[in-house]
Amino acid sequence: MAKHIYHYRSGLLILTLGFLLFGFSSCSYKNIPYFTNVPDTGKVYQQAMVNGGTPYTPLIIRPDDILMITVSTLDNNLSILAPEGGATVSRSVNTVSTQSNIDGYLVSKDGNVELPLLGTLHLGGLNTSEAKELIAHKSSALYKDPVVNVRIMNFKVTVLGEVNKPGTYYINSEKASVLDAIGLAGDLTIFGKRENVMLVRQEDGRQEIARYNLNDGQILSSPYFYLRQNDVIYVEPAKSKAAATDAARTRNLSILSSFATIITVILTRVKFN
Repeated sequence: MAKHIYHYRSGLLILTLGFLLFGFSSCSYKNIPYFTNVPDTGKVYQQAMVNGGTPYTPLIIRPDDILMITVSTLDNNLSILAPEGGATVSRSVNTVSTQSNIDGYLVSKDGNVELPLLGTLHLGGLNTSEAKELIAHKSSALYKDPVVNVRIMNFKVTVLGEVNKPGTYYINSEKASVLDAIGLAGDLTIFGKRENVMLVRQEDGRQEIARYNLNDGQILSSPYFYLRQNDVIYVEPAKSKAAATDAARTRNLSILSSFATIITVILTRVKFN
């Protein structure tokens, strides 16, 4: 009888400890949803913007950026203005492409770009709209009513840590936010620490580190909400992941131990029979 009571109490103790471990290791639901402080009503939520109501500033062309630059014109005599190499002429639409290859034009360490006929232009420190104006001004001496397009081709961000698809992603648009990057990476896993997401940025030769709290709607007004070239986003794992990993390891060891015990019992019975 005492033996049965001992086993009963032992089983009850193990069950209680299991529930306690589960309670400590499980994630708190309140830390999982995004923007938990946004009112759950039918009213429109408005968040004050930074920088005097202008939260987004255009990407700035930096050294080592790769640019796609095209110049188009309706000038019928364009063919006689086409450079001997580097640019191409399409007589049907009268277009000059100043992109010498699919890789685009590399911005030098000094912020300069070499263009056919136009020569060396300093584009570093300009945004793409300003670069368009400069190239259009230079092109107007050669082409009639030139239309210029400039795009940064190497706008990429890296997302690491507790996301479903970590990696480096190239973004076609110049306007991308931290939420866009997280979406490209397949969102955070259940173990991602949403209240402390890290951003690492190279800015003017120095590193900047910022933190996001995805549970808070204030992230929408953060000066780091919109991304820049080569930004790195790191999602730290929550403590619950370590607890879950330890629990899984303990469970596997228990299964192996139970299996070994069963094999031992079977072998012992076969031996004595």
